[in-house]
Amino acid sequence: MLDVCLVGTGGMMPLPRRWLTALMTRYKGSSLLIDCGEGTQVAIKEKGWSFKPIDVICFTHFHGDHISGLPGLLLTMGNAERTEPLTLIGPKGLERVVNALRVIAPELPFELKFIEINGPEQVFEINGYRITAFRVNHNVLCYGYTLEILRQGKFSPERAREQGIPLEYWNPLQKGNVIEADGVTYTPDMVLGPARKGLKVTYTTDTRPTESIVKHAPGSDLFICEGMYGEDDKLEKAKGYKHMTFREAAALARDAGVKEMWLTHYSPSLIRPDEYMDMVRGIFPNAYPGKDGKTMELNFEED
Repeated sequence: MLDVCLVGTGGMMPLPRRWLTALMTRYKGSSLLIDCGEGTQVAIKEKGWSFKPIDVICFTHFHGDHISGLPGLLLTMGNAERTEPLTLIGPKGLERVVNALRVIAPELPFELKFIEINGPEQVFEINGYRITAFRVNHNVLCYGYTLEILRQGKFSPERAREQGIPLEYWNPLQKGNVIEADGVTYTPDMVLGPARKGLKVTYTTDTRPTESIVKHAPGSDLFICEGMYGEDDKLEKAKGYKHMTFREAAALARDAGVKEMWLTHYSPSLIRPDEYMDMVRGIFPNAYPGKDGKTMELNFEED
């Protein structure tokens, strides 16, 4: 089971009922955050979720509305006596940017581990996630992310018996371990069927529509995409600032064949996203306006 919460949906500046950009997921007792705009702590508290299990924070880019909430969050985690390391993933310059922000959060009782993304895309395996960072098209270096929970094939006792694999090795092999015993090597593929469908979430914001999104979003159970402007007459403004309209986001969802789309990262001038949803659903029917605290529980398909 993967819990997904759209913590904040605002772009540029926070509003009384809309905090800045952040997404939080929970899986097997570990939490992951993408972006950490101003107000992220308040939004997490309003949701009733906890800061303590956050083990990974990914950053799309280094504009203030995506990272300005980090120093306060680090201080709160430190004051909660956290000692476990925290992994930070982001574009090149991540360590320099974070250390500059830490002028106001200089002493932490836990280690920060920095992973700076190399090239147009990079894959990381961490805490049960396969995280793929892929470059998008903003006016600074910016990345989208896919989060995948892979699911191995079903264990087959029949195959294990047919190959004479000792019973004591069944459980380790089922867990993905390779066993070497008495000159024989036993591998998980000897007892597992084909991989089953896992879970996939794609998150992208602060970008023009790009082929990289269409490449990485297919198969997503949930596609969270920026919709800076609902009005079609703001297309040229969206192009100038390297953002996206609702109509463009809907076309991406349709072309990528995702299951469901949530819009996010609204302009402060966009007060009522719902007013544009008929148009959006005419392009991609299973689309919804994101709002702070909007949550989904994703579960593996039944066998």
